[in-house]
Amino acid sequence: MSIIQLLLVGAGLMALMVVGYTLLAGPSAAKEGQRRLEALRFRHSESADTKMESQLKKAIASRKPKRHQIAGSGSRLDALALRIDRSGKKWTLAQYFYGSFGIALGIAVIIYLKSGAALLSLGIGLVIGAGLPHLAVNFLIKKRTDSFNSKFPDAIELLVRGLRSGLPVTETLGVVGQELPGPVGMEFKGIVERIKIGRTMEESLQETADRLGIPEFNFFCITLAIQRETGGNLAETLSNLSDVLRKRSQMKLKIRAMSSESKASAYIVGALPFIVFGMIWWINPEYIGGFFEDDRLIATGLGGLLWMSIGGFIMAKMVSFEI
Repeated sequence: MSIIQLLLVGAGLMALMVVGYTLLAGPSAAKEGQRRLEALRFRHSESADTKMESQLKKAIASRKPKRHQIAGSGSRLDALALRIDRSGKKWTLAQYFYGSFGIALGIAVIIYLKSGAALLSLGIGLVIGAGLPHLAVNFLIKKRTDSFNSKFPDAIELLVRGLRSGLPVTETLGVVGQELPGPVGMEFKGIVERIKIGRTMEESLQETADRLGIPEFNFFCITLAIQRETGGNLAETLSNLSDVLRKRSQMKLKIRAMSSESKASAYIVGALPFIVFGMIWWINPEYIGGFFEDDRLIATGLGGLLWMSIGGFIMAKMVSFEI
């Protein structure tokens, strides 16, 4: 059996596994029944709390982005530009693509000079050139989101104190933008600036929520929207929201601490084969050069990568928790 046939067989098995996982991982019948019961309870209940919960769930569901896009974007390029903006960096799309091309070209040249395999060098260069900038943007987004979430309860507490002292909502938003450093102050300054040029507060908050994509800020926007419709004490509502966000942050930290050992083990086990392979290849290329020439070794290596990918996916699902 040639290498092409082996690759086709492997691709077919992988596609079969993906289809099987998609079919078996469908919505649970119990969860679907519970969802219908809750929808029926929301429809016929006279309780204000129940109706508010229903509106909150509808608002959250309506803000979920499409699978291949990000909320607030109309194409893949717009989604990429929005992701770069969420990272807090002033990069342009041209700079991002030039950086990706430079990384891909550099990696491909280094591997080609070491191995002499043009197609392999080109493939690895393209994968690293496309993946490394994507991972870097993800890291920057996560870092900025964590910084925002750590200061956001303080911003809400500052809003509560301003409202209780008699200031209007727009004035308290401006105070938050001036007093708090980092991404929280920057985003609230943007909201105040949009309000000053004639945008409504709801539109300004919604634009920021779509651009950030942070659930905690979405809760804040939904709370303000519901309070404007139903009335009530806004300061008390925001104080309760601040307490909920702090407890949510504490729960995330507990989950991170409980799953840190499993994540560390997964990172070590997953990275060790590649580190050892790279070190041996760099020290003695002839010893391990058969993986780039012998069809049987190439098929074995691809099979190993496939099973390692499956194992990494399973481990990632085991230590991933949604709050």
